[in-house]
Amino acid sequence: MAIKLEMLRCFVAVAETGNLSDAANRLGRSPSAVSMMLKQFEEHLGQSLFESDRKSRLSPVGAHALDHARRGLRHFDEAVQEIDLFAHAGTGTVRIAAVPSIAGTLMPRILDDFLRAHPNVQIDLRDMDSGSILTAVQAETVDMGLATAAPTTPGIRRLPLLSDPFGVVCAQSHPLAQSKTPVHWTDLHAVRFIANALCTQITEPDFQEILSSANLNVHNTLSLLSMVQADLGVTILPEMAVRLNPAGLHFRPLLRAGLSRHVDILFREGRISPIADILGRHIQHATQQLQSEKTPI
Repeated sequence: MAIKLEMLRCFVAVAETGNLSDAANRLGRSPSAVSMMLKQFEEHLGQSLFESDRKSRLSPVGAHALDHARRGLRHFDEAVQEIDLFAHAGTGTVRIAAVPSIAGTLMPRILDDFLRAHPNVQIDLRDMDSGSILTAVQAETVDMGLATAAPTTPGIRRLPLLSDPFGVVCAQSHPLAQSKTPVHWTDLHAVRFIANALCTQITEPDFQEILSSANLNVHNTLSLLSMVQADLGVTILPEMAVRLNPAGLHFRPLLRAGLSRHVDILFREGRISPIADILGRHIQHATQQLQSEKTPI
């Protein structure tokens, strides 16, 4: 006779309660039914699971079987839960944290399409910097993050989203805005530079020298753009960040090609609800489609 799932449930219940009566109450079965399941389990094994008929002490075989039975039941119950959740994936809440440039430029179009297809899903979107997003994903206070994180970050599953080139951002009236050629690092030596958190992603020594001389550091992107608009100085940002508030701003590409911010969709490893997984893949697919169609994002 093959071992059945119900045999494992009865065995674990008896082992944990120490008697047939309490195990039967837990399972909603009669003591005789639980006893019969245990007998069939022991007949299959050819060994006793308990030291005596009182079921208060496990035999060596029973002690070994208990750990594996618990693990097998846990995996089975989790699988059933995941299947059930996936079957009802048209409902639920997804908590998203995104860097402001993604939340303000990419997400409106993508969420519009998603909510048309899933009208019963609730979306909770908040914008944060990448460090705060990573912390929130790890702490499971959000279901997914759209941010930049080191490839070696433990416990994080990621879907690649996009690469966004860095460039110099200045006011329309600034002298740098008048040129059409890419900016060289030496072009920034004679201007006031405003630092921001994303600047740490550029590690080139020539730029680090410029960064170390900055006497103004602004963390909020909208505040930073407002200061650049007011011609307090220039800064370096990914191109998408400028689209949050483009009026009065000019974006100049860098002569040093290939300097980009890489944004991923971040999940806590092993902690993804079906609807969050569906939304994450939708965001990834929609972004790739916009890029292939050369649609500005």
